[in-house]
Amino acid sequence: MNPILTRVTERIRERSATLRQAYLARVDQFGGRQRGLERMGCANVAHAVAAMPANDKLRIVAERAPHLGVVTAYNDMLSAHQPYENYPALIRAEAARHGATVQVAGGVPAMCDGITQGQPGMELSLFSRDTIAMSTAIALTHDVFDAALLLGICDKIVPGLLIGALHFGHIPCVFVPAGPMSSGISNSEKAKVRELYAQGKVGRDELLKSEQAAYHGAGTCTFYGTANSNQMLLEAMGLHVPGAAFIHPHDGLREALTREAVGTAVDISGRLSGRAALPIGRVVDERCIVNAMVALLATGGSTNHLIHWVAVARAAGILIDWSDFSELSGVVPLLARVYPNGSADVNQFQAAGGPAFVIRELLDAGLMHEDVLSITRAGLRPYTQMPHMVGTDGGVQREPVPAQSADDGVVRTAAQPFSATGGLKLLTGNLGRAVIKVSAVPEDRHSVEAPCRVFTTQEAMLNAFKAGELERDVVVVVRFQGPHANGMPELHKLTPPLAVLQGKGYKVALVTDGRMSGASGKVPAAIHVSPEALAGGPLAKLRDGDVVRVCALTGSLTALVDEATWAARDIVHLDPAEAEVNAHGLGRDLFAGLRRNVLSAEEGAVTWL
Repeated sequence: MNPILTRVTERIRERSATLRQAYLARVDQFGGRQRGLERMGCANVAHAVAAMPANDKLRIVAERAPHLGVVTAYNDMLSAHQPYENYPALIRAEAARHGATVQVAGGVPAMCDGITQGQPGMELSLFSRDTIAMSTAIALTHDVFDAALLLGICDKIVPGLLIGALHFGHIPCVFVPAGPMSSGISNSEKAKVRELYAQGKVGRDELLKSEQAAYHGAGTCTFYGTANSNQMLLEAMGLHVPGAAFIHPHDGLREALTREAVGTAVDISGRLSGRAALPIGRVVDERCIVNAMVALLATGGSTNHLIHWVAVARAAGILIDWSDFSELSGVVPLLARVYPNGSADVNQFQAAGGPAFVIRELLDAGLMHEDVLSITRAGLRPYTQMPHMVGTDGGVQREPVPAQSADDGVVRTAAQPFSATGGLKLLTGNLGRAVIKVSAVPEDRHSVEAPCRVFTTQEAMLNAFKAGELERDVVVVVRFQGPHANGMPELHKLTPPLAVLQGKGYKVALVTDGRMSGASGKVPAAIHVSPEALAGGPLAKLRDGDVVRVCALTGSLTALVDEATWAARDIVHLDPAEAEVNAHGLGRDLFAGLRRNVLSAEEGAVTWL
């Protein structure tokens, strides 16, 4: 094992000892109770099974068959989740084959960030994660399930489902993905049209044609953003059946893997196998969380997970922070280049070796914990194999992933990585703590020092760009975008104009207490700045013209202002009129309590503590 990996894992274990011990005590307390339908009163049981077919009532009550709960994020608004429409029937049929019964326990909300980008709805996006977690808890609180199947893929949905499930840590759980859409136009072509539109060189009709050629069917968007990073991390945590992440929704193998997930849930329930149940609260331990962190770094995944996985870990009684990510990043090599870190999409990533190749390389390099409690009951090594169908009965077999990448422009070995270190860096300085995704940034842009221009809205920045006011070396600062201020929206609309400026040869960087996911691409972006400006963070001290240094090489985020002047400078407060805009309308009023109570980005933007 790599000594840094071991040291970080042990530090997390020591830091979390008291919290984790209390968490596991609750897992054992609730897991040791009598089975739900035998523990409940007769009226409770009658309500629980009232709508079930008579033969299922017999199985679940008299025969004490395993009973599976399904929590689904199905809706037609998300292309990735549309295929879930028919999953309940498939799951019921497969469960019956195993002698088990099934109920859809509940649905959770699932919003599409692609639809809400730059819209007021994006201000609800981050908080939707904890809303999903609470909805998952409501579904599982019927308290009659021997295991659960969790159906979700996209940005906040998987972390929310995972947080909710971990609050029912005594229940065995299997995550069930639905796969990415087929490849559309290339990501580089899509980005080019966006930049041309930002410059006014093409119109809305051409932009819409390009976007519809990119996002065109059922399945996950094919770039390596938060949704597909979710799937990579779930493989690394051993919560999928191996190799399930990136199989197309309409591939026959997808149905076979979903059926296998049902059988796995029955097995880890312990009801028929005679083996002990495998509750999710035991599976997700310190080693499991570190494996997820390593997988994120090795693939240049979404920066959103520096928020989400802090919250996921906390739900399991485990405390991690950005320093842990940063130390791991120093020894974890970058093994994948998938857009926006490269030109390939996730289908090309899968074809080149995908998660199985990456996990194999990391295990063999001593950079992942192999001896974890995955849902396979066989540690993490099964996740280095590629599934394929055999025969006509929908059976699945797996073979070890090839020793060499099928495309070393997309996936590489640990011995010959794209970079010796991970794709994410921690920045610190007199402006606070932030993260930067450098895996897609040209090396000559890893350090930018320039006068800043300060904005409080995306629209103000875009107007300045259109007016030609940013045609120079500049650090663009967009503040009052943190969780307290307006729910910490992603600021994807800033990427095309910043890319245009950088393309003209200017040294450009972004500094914000908002989010960018992986969308900053080739532009250096110091994001998630904590403490945020609304909480009195030093970002609120900046003035137009202050020289700011964003340096991924030294890990610094600094305003080059005389120390005495900086200390004496007052913070700028958000205009009350702007605060009112972010507080009302289109559902934002309902989230006022979450905005008041949310923790910082580095603390996972948690609203439930």
